[in-house]
Amino acid sequence: MTHPGEQFYPEGVRWDDTIVQGSLPDLLAKAAAEYGPRTALEFRERPISYTELAGMAELAAAAFLRAGCGKNTSIALFLGNSPDHPVNFFGALKAGARVAHLSPLDGEIALTHKVSDSGSRLLVTSNLAALLPTALKFLEKGLIDRLVVCEDDNWGKVGTPQAAIPVDPRIVTFKTFVEGATAPAQWPSVTADDVALLQYTGGTTGLPKGAMLTHGNLTSAVSIYDVWGKRSRATRGDAIERVICVLPLFHIYALTVVLLSSLSRGNLISLHQRFDVQAVMRDIEIKRATYFPGVPTMWIAIAALPDLDKRDFSSLATIGSGGAPLPVEIANFFERKVGKKLRSGWGMTETCSPGTGHPPTGPDKPGSIGLMLPGIELDVVSLDNSTNVLPPGEVGEIRIRGPNVTQGYWNKPKESAESFADGRFLIGYVDTDGYFFLVDRKKDMIISGGFNVYPQMIEQAIYTIAGVHEVIVLGIPDQYRGEAAKAFIKLKPDAKPFSLDDLRAQLTGKLGKHELPAEVEFVDDLPRTPVGKLSRHELRQQQKPSQSAQLATQSVSGGRS
Repeated sequence: MTHPGEQFYPEGVRWDDTIVQGSLPDLLAKAAAEYGPRTALEFRERPISYTELAGMAELAAAAFLRAGCGKNTSIALFLGNSPDHPVNFFGALKAGARVAHLSPLDGEIALTHKVSDSGSRLLVTSNLAALLPTALKFLEKGLIDRLVVCEDDNWGKVGTPQAAIPVDPRIVTFKTFVEGATAPAQWPSVTADDVALLQYTGGTTGLPKGAMLTHGNLTSAVSIYDVWGKRSRATRGDAIERVICVLPLFHIYALTVVLLSSLSRGNLISLHQRFDVQAVMRDIEIKRATYFPGVPTMWIAIAALPDLDKRDFSSLATIGSGGAPLPVEIANFFERKVGKKLRSGWGMTETCSPGTGHPPTGPDKPGSIGLMLPGIELDVVSLDNSTNVLPPGEVGEIRIRGPNVTQGYWNKPKESAESFADGRFLIGYVDTDGYFFLVDRKKDMIISGGFNVYPQMIEQAIYTIAGVHEVIVLGIPDQYRGEAAKAFIKLKPDAKPFSLDDLRAQLTGKLGKHELPAEVEFVDDLPRTPVGKLSRHELRQQQKPSQSAQLATQSVSGGRS
């Protein structure tokens, strides 16, 4: 049976190719055995080989077991992008524990919920000033029993602000924590069905939910990407890929697409603590990086370089965008300037990242998220009847199934039984070629005068206007239509604000009358999620209902259509 879009798959790739499952400790052990002396991670110019990484993870695992953290326990990681993350991530998993990822950019309320909900009594953090003070609050609240603190200078001193580590019997440095730890006679059994990770969703409504991702889910995700990319890797031969990692490792995108996939293939990961456009360009132009996965805001920053057309991107064999919809205009601009196609796939926390992707050849469909990847089944069902599968072209909810999809939500049996209900589906459609298109999240849909209005479609249109750097569209109360669209726009440095009438005039013909914004506000900056994508949810939280009619001096009302 041929699946939708399979006719455009890379040569030799089939939808029903074998997807391999296993455990993450085995993934690292196999990589160490095969690639031993190769550099696995490069951080602050320091190379760490596959053998070294596996050895450090094993030492951490022995220390976790000695501390009583093994099977059926959760270990919370509150870490940024440094080798401390993979060392403790793989260490916890080899000990048989499950990892609970905490985002350093979360607020105290969300973090407190994640620590408590995950049942983690041991937390690993860093002495960075951005992390340690918050981690200490978990001790003060009695949420954890022990705090292990990694010392950032161990990876080379760069002047990053650090906090003093208090003297407290419950607090121990990582160096002291692992000192003298020895491997057990037999490591705990870890199977594909064991939960490896509690990966908390962004919490677009209410408190975040922990998606239970098994070792099988995560290794399936790696295998899906391996199958999808086997043709392109074959054309590059035995060359070692240099992969830029500025995406946060605590996010599913970087964890699967960069860390796990790169290690399984013997690649070199160039690890950055944060996104800095000039540092990334040095990796590309001087160190000759071959792969850079980013999020739209990163590509927008690169596209804004004044000398973009003079920069050397020739080393890059692959570029990609994920985490959020990529504005079509940015992709077109980048291709015009540097001659490389920038395409975005789609996935979510609950799928361990994989969902859809673009084949290297096939129809060029701007705005599409691509075809469903091997082993993954997607379809589109009616918004009001999930049993009614819609034909190509009709907008509904996208439904997904595959070996990479979570078994459910931690401590949430009702939500797990309902699968991805309550806004977990995204709204979109599939065309006759099997290409999927996202329209928006169900929760973000605006109902204006009885019509469904999708903010993302409006945003895509606004990005075609000269001078627009970034934009988020929200629904606001409207006495005439119930709801209407409001555009929050960040302009490029030399661009000047324009009136609402000018905005609507430039969008006429690109959007329907019911989709044209009723208000516009120019802002200095827009909020972002931990992975760096623009956050419509956070912007909505910042807006007070009582202010909707008089938001800012630069907000201009216009006539209703």
